[in-house]
Amino acid sequence: MKLTYLFTLLALFTITIQAQDLEQEQKLDSVIITSSRIDLPFKENSRTITVISSSDIKNSAATNVADVLQQVAGVDIRRRGTAGSQADLYIRGGGFDQTLLLIDGIKMDDAQTGHHTMNAALPLEVIERIEIIKGPAARVFGQNAFTGAINIVTKKNLNNTVSVNLETGSFGQLNGGVTVGTELENSSHIVHVGKMTSEGYRNNSDYDNTNYFIKSVFNKKAQAIEMITTFSDRKFGAENFYTTNPTFNEYEETKNSLVGFTTTFNTEKFKIKPRVYWKRNEDEFLLRRDDPAFYRNLHITDKIGAEVNASYTSEAGVTGFGVDISKIYLRSNNLGNRNRFMTNLFLEHRFKLLDNKLDITPGIAVTYFSDFKFHAFPGLDVGYQINNDLKVYGNIGYTYRIPTYTDLYYSDFRTSGNENLDPEEAFAQEIGVKYNTNGFNMSLALFNRDSKNLIDYIRPSEIVEIYTATNIAEVNTKGFEFNTSYNFKISNFNQTLAVGYTFLEDDILDQNEALSRYSLNTLKHHFTTRLSTQLIKNLRQNIVYKHAERTTGQSYNVWDASLVYTLKQLEFTATANNIFNTDYIETGFTPMPPSNVLFGLRYNFN
Repeated sequence: MKLTYLFTLLALFTITIQAQDLEQEQKLDSVIITSSRIDLPFKENSRTITVISSSDIKNSAATNVADVLQQVAGVDIRRRGTAGSQADLYIRGGGFDQTLLLIDGIKMDDAQTGHHTMNAALPLEVIERIEIIKGPAARVFGQNAFTGAINIVTKKNLNNTVSVNLETGSFGQLNGGVTVGTELENSSHIVHVGKMTSEGYRNNSDYDNTNYFIKSVFNKKAQAIEMITTFSDRKFGAENFYTTNPTFNEYEETKNSLVGFTTTFNTEKFKIKPRVYWKRNEDEFLLRRDDPAFYRNLHITDKIGAEVNASYTSEAGVTGFGVDISKIYLRSNNLGNRNRFMTNLFLEHRFKLLDNKLDITPGIAVTYFSDFKFHAFPGLDVGYQINNDLKVYGNIGYTYRIPTYTDLYYSDFRTSGNENLDPEEAFAQEIGVKYNTNGFNMSLALFNRDSKNLIDYIRPSEIVEIYTATNIAEVNTKGFEFNTSYNFKISNFNQTLAVGYTFLEDDILDQNEALSRYSLNTLKHHFTTRLSTQLIKNLRQNIVYKHAERTTGQSYNVWDASLVYTLKQLEFTATANNIFNTDYIETGFTPMPPSNVLFGLRYNFN
């Protein structure tokens, strides 16, 4: 029934296209995908890539990156609270440790645990677009890009502007932020400071989040050097995040920071992009908020890295290559003091044949870990441009993930790590088709992934309470996804309708679910749609609908909406989430918020 509705809608919109004068706010074929060594326009890429533009973000009825990503079919964001206090990131049924997050191409993986991936997410005000790469990406990015990668691309400049934002609403929410952009003779700067607070929508769900962001470009007239600095400080009640014990008042604080410097050297044939960076994450967890001595975990992870990415253009095509070297230091009262040295070498070449209609890109990544030695992961992308708007493509590749320090060493009264774990591995395949015109975009992809050595926490029998990390699970994951967006005009105003659907099926081999802590609970059916309309001057409406059905049978429907009214330099917003008060849980034991509203006011000084 769901698929019947979906394809009926698609047919109606396709017919209507022929009668419309279309004008897209941001043409996808003008977007250069920057999350790889070979820069390619969106339409020329032979992978499944979704681009969320800044205008899409503005019309998403979302206040943070986690909520924006939830509206993408095939991306499963499992939240344990509001305002991104803690959210786990999954792509195409993989685990939260199997998706890599990048900021301007800088890898934000955390060696302690993938639970901290979204700690690095940035304020929406500084994001230019979000690139979502689905499928095996180890040969492009290395470790952790097991099922895909997400690259947050920040804005390059804001000219000479100052923007002030204030929001208030349900659960005592109070948000404020200031964003400043300035263009000087030989430099440019973007600075953002923001704070989000709430009393919480239930017991012990309050939060106090602060974000700082600076992006500067120095020496623009000669060899430009780009600097990015981010810092987020999150304090939140973590009721039932990990336990159901009513006597516990769980509490958590995380601090995440990044400092990076990048420059680019260009010649006629060469492009070389060196970078150095330092990433840090600190996590403190208390099982009893008012009694730190009862049970406390403190983990501090530092990652210091240097990388060089390059491409060379010749008559034979474009060769992309790079090296990424990093050192990780972990200090933890539970996991101990650890360190790891990592080296990644990447090589790929893009051939173009048959009058440039056929592109073939083989590549390989070779990695070295001081504690897991050498691994090599090849892959292949193939695409054929049938005409200017229609392209078919396919890719295959091996992908991997080494265990986190939590997998290896964590220990509590019910959990035991295992320092003898092997890396997770998978062989993935995908075929797809893309159709892109000025006003209509459509993609369909079928995918399959055969995984082995997946890490699960199991116990030998139901009478034993301790779960031990073990390489036991073999999983076959297959499915398909469909995405379309349609831009049209009514009364000379731009309108947008976006629809996405993903179907997933997991075949778990040799697993007793009664003895497993993390038996798969993926989104079997995931349907999303967003309608963004404007019928009168200065007023825009956005409606977002999400349907989720998990392999356990749990399903829910959530509606969100927003209004944006613009009056010269002043902007009023009203956002309503979970309009029909759906009772649902995305992960663990934590119920999501009931219906709530948020009102905002933004003033732009030019």
